Amino acid sequence: MSLNPSIQKMVENYHNKMPLIDTLREVLQQTALLGLARHHFFEHAVFYGGTALRILYGLDRYSEDLDFSLLKPAKDFDFTPFLKGMNEELKALGFHLEVAIKKKSQDSAICSAFLKTNTLTLLLSIQQTIEIAGIHPEQKIQIKLEIDTDPPLKHFPIENRLLLNPLPFYVATYAMSDLFAGKMHAVLCRSWKQRVKGRDWYDFIWYVQKKEPVHLAHLAERMRQTKHLMPEEKLDQAKLFDFLHRRIDEIDWEAAKQDIAPFIFEKEQLALWSKEFFHAVASQVQVVEGS
Repeated sequence: MSLNPSIQKMVENYHNKMPLIDTLREVLQQTALLGLARHHFFEHAVFYGGTALRILYGLDRYSEDLDFSLLKPAKDFDFTPFLKGMNEELKALGFHLEVAIKKKSQDSAICSAFLKTNTLTLLLSIQQTIEIAGIHPEQKIQIKLEIDTDPPLKHFPIENRLLLNPLPFYVATYAMSDLFAGKMHAVLCRSWKQRVKGRDWYDFIWYVQKKEPVHLAHLAERMRQTKHLMPEEKLDQAKLFDFLHRRIDEIDWEAAKQDIAPFIFEKEQLALWSKEFFHAVASQVQVVEGS
């Protein structure tokens, strides 16, 4: 089965701007969002994270995962019916994907699933035989979906954003200052394990360049939830700056550059990355108090 004409048109448009494999991931991500929207997933969750910034607001870096947050805590949330409906929509548009749900550990709030498809099969379905050279027969394109099933208890405003491709549909997301709060929480509190996330810091720069303020009340809720802020502790601009500058001093900026480099086109900009550079960027962060 060949791809729907609207999908073919998306592939042609994106392939003018990026390599074909990246194009296929981009199209798969947006088509997956359409499938979720048609099966009412966004009545329960919002789209956020790096991919949301790229698809909804034009962030100039590639992002691998589709990240979502439930509107209210539900640790036993069942993603299965939404994935089934999404896959049905993908099949109707010409995609044949394997959908797998990762078993969630007892102490994790993150529910994960994967969309996978054989790269050669997908290339043949869009008649891209000239692109097949060098592709391993077993190579797969994979999209990861993650849902935070334990969001902050306090409700924050939701916006519905219109996407036009592959067909018009709406996705729910947070306001920009709340998206920045979520990113700032990752910048300040993410556990690095083996590798610092340079992607978080790239997005941080993007928000500051946009002069988008971080919603302090939202950030404080997330920090209390992860015990980086005590229940009775207040978060003001001075305390945020203290947290931020101390975090910057802890970062291995060469490792951060290595993490972000595969996801951006203009790698020359990374030459500026250093403690001094990020201290200067941090000093330009704006905040909004709110509630």
